[in-house]
Amino acid sequence: MTDPTPSPAVLLRLLAAAGYRVQRHELATTAVRIRDRRAVVLSAATRSPAELDSLFPVDSTHRTIIYDDDPGPVAREIAADRGIETLDPSTLGPALGELLLPSPSSPAEEPTRGPTLETPFSVLPEGVRIVRPRIGRSEAQLLVGADGPGFTLRLVPFFVAPYRVRPASPYGEGVKVIDRTVAVHGVSKHAEIWEEVDRELVSRLEIPHQFIAPELTASEAAGIALEAIRRHHTIHVDHTEQHGGALVIETRRVPPGPDDIRIGPLQLIYLPHWYAEGSQGRVVLDAVTGHRNATPPSAR
Repeated sequence: MTDPTPSPAVLLRLLAAAGYRVQRHELATTAVRIRDRRAVVLSAATRSPAELDSLFPVDSTHRTIIYDDDPGPVAREIAADRGIETLDPSTLGPALGELLLPSPSSPAEEPTRGPTLETPFSVLPEGVRIVRPRIGRSEAQLLVGADGPGFTLRLVPFFVAPYRVRPASPYGEGVKVIDRTVAVHGVSKHAEIWEEVDRELVSRLEIPHQFIAPELTASEAAGIALEAIRRHHTIHVDHTEQHGGALVIETRRVPPGPDDIRIGPLQLIYLPHWYAEGSQGRVVLDAVTGHRNATPPSAR
């Protein structure tokens, strides 16, 4: 007959899927679930509960030690005196469902999201809409590995906005609010989350250049930006449910909620790109970061 007791590796995966935060220590491995303050310590039978007691968070409401083997009556007595439940392979099976499933008395099935987010606000000075290039033609030629007259500086339209997001949390604890910038390409409609790069805005450029006109409106860009933010900050969480006598692990995608994203006003700016035409076809280089564009925007 097959032993129904899960191996330590499988048990750790089940605990993580049930919302426990797993952490390895020198003495043992701990698993703590924030939403109902349950704490589990996985240890070999040679460790006394007195040694493992310090691994439990001080505010734990239910403390359990799971041993690889029967710890013996002395260890069980020490654990009972300290209010610690002890389990071993012979007793783990019946208690597993209680450990993995959420407590029915848990007051925090939904995490506390904190105060309402404020919308970030940023307005550009009148007439300042062009990002100054940091990479000149000679640097672009070195980066692209091409030479000749086929280099053109074009100003590509982007609808850009600051945003603030409170990402979802797999363990139900409070999370830090993040400030980022979203940018929607005015021609390809591709949205991206910009890295923290210093982009200096100016009203004009002395370098010969061409403008590319946007092909979508700010309102159209707003919907694309919101979807990009939700996708970028979506997390994957293993969720455990009990169906009959079986425990089922299901991976769910958890995006930020409607109240966890605030987007500032979208503003149209023009980002300089070097277009190189050569024997290898067209190469488009971001004249601020030096990154190559995988899908070059069209030029009209």
